[in-house]
Amino acid sequence: MPEAVIVSYARSPIGRAFKGALKEMRSDDLATQVIAAALAKVPGLDPGEIGDLILGCGLPGGEQGFNLARNVAVQLGYDKLPGTTVTRYCSSSLQTTRMAFHAIKAGEGSAYISAGTEAVSRYVNGTSDSWPDTQNPAFGVARARSAARQESHEAWTDPRESGLVPDVYITMGETAENVASLTGIGREEQDRWAVRSQHRAEEAIGRGHFRKEITPITLPDGSIVTVDDCPRPGATLDAVSALKPVFREKGSVTAGNSCPLNDGAAALVIMSDVRARELGLQPLARIISTGVTALSPEIMGLGPVEATRQALDHAGLTISEVDLVEINEAFAVQVLGSARALQIDEDKLNVSGGAIALGHPYGMTGARITGSLINNLQAHDKEIGLETMCVGGGQGMAMLIERLA
Repeated sequence: MPEAVIVSYARSPIGRAFKGALKEMRSDDLATQVIAAALAKVPGLDPGEIGDLILGCGLPGGEQGFNLARNVAVQLGYDKLPGTTVTRYCSSSLQTTRMAFHAIKAGEGSAYISAGTEAVSRYVNGTSDSWPDTQNPAFGVARARSAARQESHEAWTDPRESGLVPDVYITMGETAENVASLTGIGREEQDRWAVRSQHRAEEAIGRGHFRKEITPITLPDGSIVTVDDCPRPGATLDAVSALKPVFREKGSVTAGNSCPLNDGAAALVIMSDVRARELGLQPLARIISTGVTALSPEIMGLGPVEATRQALDHAGLTISEVDLVEINEAFAVQVLGSARALQIDEDKLNVSGGAIALGHPYGMTGARITGSLINNLQAHDKEIGLETMCVGGGQGMAMLIERLA
């Protein structure tokens, strides 16, 4: 059975939505540039060999509502390259990698593009008014229950125990408050993790760590963007601690201990190990296993727990055998809650910072973290890496990789 290996990756800088460097960029244009950069690193690969361009997009509406993957294939000049656009919210481009992994293991093809893109700056209508929860009586009950919890601050319990429907339309910040209530992880711990993320990212930027990940993006006016917008050098605990809660009056989740809104794209070229050898390529990493699981939407932040256990079980590994871990930092509380449930050594976790500092363009993040994990494994001379994340709507995804170069 062939192995699926990652032979190249590229990502854009991450822009701050609505006011950052990429605010004028369409998501398909971002994807086109980063995919071209990833393919340029594999000059021996005939585009005619690529079985599919699989593109993740977290919220595919408006400009992002078409089959972006096929549009990008045409923009790249590959008229005969098929493309499909996939959403699994925050893990959309981890799902695309999983699909490429499965296709290669099944022997259906020898080369695939796995990519992800998101242009939050160009969303037409991202307000809560666009969500249909008010049109569904069942979700109306769940929304009322959620609102009541905000006032009472009682510990979260599964709504099905009371005969209620979980609130699949609950805001992500409210889910983070639920995780804080359930786990007992307080404001100070969350703020300390957020500052750690900023400091780790600042240190990595200072030593040029992200240069091998980032491909420069050419803007419509011809100017070029080369660095991430979001990191805040010199962040202090005092400054983060001074921010007010966003989602609940007496809550603990703030703009400082959450990821920002972002724009960006990332891409991987994934091949069979057999074809990579034929082309004389040294693969960067082998995909070992993946996992996807679900839990109540109201505590979606703990999604990494069971997804990681599933991926470890598929691989026949234990968490102690994993050298480095990347948990997407949607919120500090869910990173801490998931890591503790899995007994992850925090010295192995998000060693160069995470999404609180770098940003989280939903469709991009899965592929971005894969590239960052490979980069970190190389920088620290480690072998086995775990990527995992929570997913809006109550899911978790995970992937284990083995560094090969």
